[in-house]
Amino acid sequence: MLEAQRATSPMRRLATVQPTSVGAFTKLWDAKNWGSGWVGETAARPQTTSTQLAPIPFASGEIYAMPAATQRLLDDAAINIDVWLRNSVQAEFSRQEGIAFIAGDGTNKPAGFLSYVTGGANAGTHPGGVIETVEKALDPAASAATVDNLIDFAYGLDAPYRNNATWLMNSLTAAMLAKLKDADGNLIWRESLIVGQPATLLGRPVEIDEAMPAPGLGAMPIAFGDWKAGYLINDRIGTRVLRDPYSNKPFVMFYVTKRVGGGVLDPNAIKVLKQP
Repeated sequence: MLEAQRATSPMRRLATVQPTSVGAFTKLWDAKNWGSGWVGETAARPQTTSTQLAPIPFASGEIYAMPAATQRLLDDAAINIDVWLRNSVQAEFSRQEGIAFIAGDGTNKPAGFLSYVTGGANAGTHPGGVIETVEKALDPAASAATVDNLIDFAYGLDAPYRNNATWLMNSLTAAMLAKLKDADGNLIWRESLIVGQPATLLGRPVEIDEAMPAPGLGAMPIAFGDWKAGYLINDRIGTRVLRDPYSNKPFVMFYVTKRVGGGVLDPNAIKVLKQP
């Protein structure tokens, strides 16, 4: 059996994955607005302000498929059709959830991190605010200027997050950035010399996700952030298969479901580059 290959999303490797035993998972957001003040040895010490805690719910969506095969095909095939169907559907689920982790609106599916930017479906739903978009031009013809824009964009992420940050983009964007040179004519893209290790851009690893938008006018083709701190995937129930040979004879129906959710943990941990 020869199968077409599909790119898989790296989000499960990058983000925090939280298995749960209930329909929704909740984290608490600490605004870190503690009050304090300097005092003299015998000065009065009035009460200071306390931080505010706000819940961040992560509900699980559900994805399904229901392919069919005739009983004769299942009986006579030289390969195990049951296993092939299940594996194929699981691969399709992985593709669909990868798309949702990027741009899902949160309705019956994960809320993608791009939906938390200003104007997105989930903008304003996080107590920590929106994910900041930074307008920077990406013009390969103006290599040095574009390199400066990327440096400014990367250092716009706060240091605690920048130390663990990873670039996220699709192949078209990566091809554009791989050609960029600084003012001295040096490529800023570094291909890894170790098999299986990602390339680096400005010293930080690059992950390719084909669900990211392509470069273009007004597009958001690049994200940079600490994904463990910034995004959470809520796994409620893994892939479940119900084999039904009765409802649609002579076909055997394979009812496959999976419950998974996702959303932004900390909007300060992620920055998105928007082309003007």
